[in-house]
Amino acid sequence: MTTLDRFTGRLRGLSPRSVDFLVVAVVAWFTGLDAASNDPDYRQADWLTWLLLAVSLLALVWRRRWPVAVTVVTGAACAGWALYGHIGELLNLPVIVALYTVAVQGDRRRTLWTGLIASFTSGAVALWVGNDVVNPQGLAVLEMLWPLVPLLLGEVVRTRRQLQAEYADRAARAEEDREREATRRVHEERVRIARDLHDVVAHTVTAMTVQAGVALDAFDVRPEVARHAMRQVRAAGKEAVRELRATVTVLREPEGDPVDPVPGIERLAELVDRFAGGTLQITLRQENGSGGVRPVVGLAAYRIVQEALTNVVKHSGARHAVVSVVEDGDRLMVEVVDDGPSTTPSASGGFGLVGMRERAAAAGGRIDCGPLAGGGFRVRAELPARGGDGGNDGGSDRDGARGARG
Repeated sequence: MTTLDRFTGRLRGLSPRSVDFLVVAVVAWFTGLDAASNDPDYRQADWLTWLLLAVSLLALVWRRRWPVAVTVVTGAACAGWALYGHIGELLNLPVIVALYTVAVQGDRRRTLWTGLIASFTSGAVALWVGNDVVNPQGLAVLEMLWPLVPLLLGEVVRTRRQLQAEYADRAARAEEDREREATRRVHEERVRIARDLHDVVAHTVTAMTVQAGVALDAFDVRPEVARHAMRQVRAAGKEAVRELRATVTVLREPEGDPVDPVPGIERLAELVDRFAGGTLQITLRQENGSGGVRPVVGLAAYRIVQEALTNVVKHSGARHAVVSVVEDGDRLMVEVVDDGPSTTPSASGGFGLVGMRERAAAAGGRIDCGPLAGGGFRVRAELPARGGDGGNDGGSDRDGARGARG
């Protein structure tokens, strides 16, 4: 670090009041030397000279608080020296500092008005004190120009500070936006992971519980039914492990491909078999919905049916349920209806309906769910089969569904 760098660092560490006194000391030193050594052809320094200097220096102490008033005082003192006949090269140094402060702390309009008034006043004083030794016309032109120099310098410094502040503000806003975007992405990823885990774990465990109950009831009476149910339990467990492995792989390697393709409507028959058994009979009706559906739509339909059947098994007490998947033009209609009670309280802390709405909205569709007038509960989703914006964000669900199964 050089000596200049160390000196600059110390100056930056000073308080504004200390800087003001330092500026006054420097101005006093140079202006006092110029006032003390005047040209022999002009008036020499006397009590009035030093009084005007003292007034100028005292005013400079308050230049930050009242820059315009300080400019008027120092300008009047400078004009007083000239009119009194005391000529010097640095006698205008106090008013130069004051003009710089006006520009650096004000705005462009104030700088323009100050420059206009200062230039005309300086030119008028120059014409008034002109004599045979110095050309009055040339002196007036030069005296009109020098007040503009500190004002221009102050404008440059102020503009630079404003640009730096604006750049810093933009950088701060950009950083805040990045943080908000990162927080939003993390929240969305947490919701997605929670939804996937809910779909895989909760639904699979429910299906395994159903099949285990069937196996337990039929173990002594119908061993072939018990064996089939246990095979379903094993298949459901394997499917859960496979889907969990795919989810973990995506989390560990975001750029990699999933281990297995995502489930779609072509695997609804397997899904229905896992839930069927015991006292619940499930009928699957699938029309023109075996191919041509976008993967995101097929996954949404699969998960909606999965969640709906889980709710039927856990909450409805129904004996029969119907799953309908119909592809009608560019729309895929998914419906799950059961014959349980028409009003069933929700499961405490359930996220099923929320997950179904999110699935439908992510695929560009909409979902309605709620109890039926004649008894039972219906979940109906309308999804875009191949493209387009299928609807709203799922917010049109009936209010009654919010208090239903979860």
